[in-house]
Amino acid sequence: MAKYDFDKKLDRSASWSLKWKVAENELPMWVADMDFETAPEIMEALSKRLSQGAYGYTIVPDEWYNAYISWWKTRHKLDIKKEELIFSTGVIPTISSAVRKFTTPNENVVITTPVYNVFFNCIVNNGARVLESPLLERDGSFFFDFDDLEKKLSDPQTSLLLLCNPQNPSGRIWTKEELSRVGDLCKKYGVIVLSDEIHCDITDPGKEYVPFASASDVCRQISITAIAPSKAFNMAGMCSSAVFASDPVLRHRIWRQLNTDECGEPSFLAITAAIAAFTKGSDWLSEMNSYVYENKLFAEDYIKKNIHDVRMIHSEATYMIWLDARDITKGRADLASFIRKNTGLFISKGELYGQGGEGHLRINLACPRAMVEDGMERLKKGIKMYVKRKDK
Repeated sequence: MAKYDFDKKLDRSASWSLKWKVAENELPMWVADMDFETAPEIMEALSKRLSQGAYGYTIVPDEWYNAYISWWKTRHKLDIKKEELIFSTGVIPTISSAVRKFTTPNENVVITTPVYNVFFNCIVNNGARVLESPLLERDGSFFFDFDDLEKKLSDPQTSLLLLCNPQNPSGRIWTKEELSRVGDLCKKYGVIVLSDEIHCDITDPGKEYVPFASASDVCRQISITAIAPSKAFNMAGMCSSAVFASDPVLRHRIWRQLNTDECGEPSFLAITAAIAAFTKGSDWLSEMNSYVYENKLFAEDYIKKNIHDVRMIHSEATYMIWLDARDITKGRADLASFIRKNTGLFISKGELYGQGGEGHLRINLACPRAMVEDGMERLKKGIKMYVKRKDK
């Protein structure tokens, strides 16, 4: 019997929610935050801390380190030492700091596309150049194009690889062998890896992600990993994350940059929430993952039966789905905007995610089933109208 209620509808209209800053009757299923209440154990811990009434500066206590260390060892079979962890206000600030620290102006940062669109901003806004290595799409899933990846990594101007693990937007979980091969190539060409693993705890039942640092000794020594409770426990606005780096030189360099950028000072709530999530949130997370998985199954079945020109890419992780609509877009990039204008369904267009994203759609399913059902109906309606308009 379920312990938590994920069917509960939340009214977020008065919470200054970015996701819900929409017009009346619009349904936002775009940005990656949930429409679930976070674990009550986390809310209780935050409420208790708030009741103390003093909200001054906060240290990073042993409890914070122990929570991360225990969670990654128990849940992901990765041993982390206390001295290998650094507090950061967020994964995106960490990525931007890494670009500033590990590249010089106009050097290349490789990304494997389609990939999380903010990667582009982090690179360009900090003076580096985006170098895309498009993934191969085969049998409804994505794979590294190792020949192309090696070509991009071997460029003398390349100094950093931003890896998305698990892969966003497709939901692909990279294997140990794939990650190990990426690590070997990066070591061969002197490229540092920053692995964004913010979605690592959101996996389908029976699936487990592989931390990049666990794939091989090489991977552990040449990489920095960004981790956080924010996506898994619906607290992205809490500004709470961590950086894991085994190599002492890499760790010192990213620590210095995070502090130079003023991204290393925690709020009292950021610490409290992370500790509660990783010490008391396991049952909630498992139930949430199962609920989202059922949402995925519902969406896939609905699309197969009702939207014949659209194909859902196989997903093993994250709470997003990635839809291939190239058969109807025929090179146009207006499908998502058309659907929003005509049905109110607000989803993300694939072109935002770089090469390979053309003609695709990303939809967030971390919401009550009734919202998923509404979203699928609107999707069907919007695509039917789009195809009918194009046929004229």
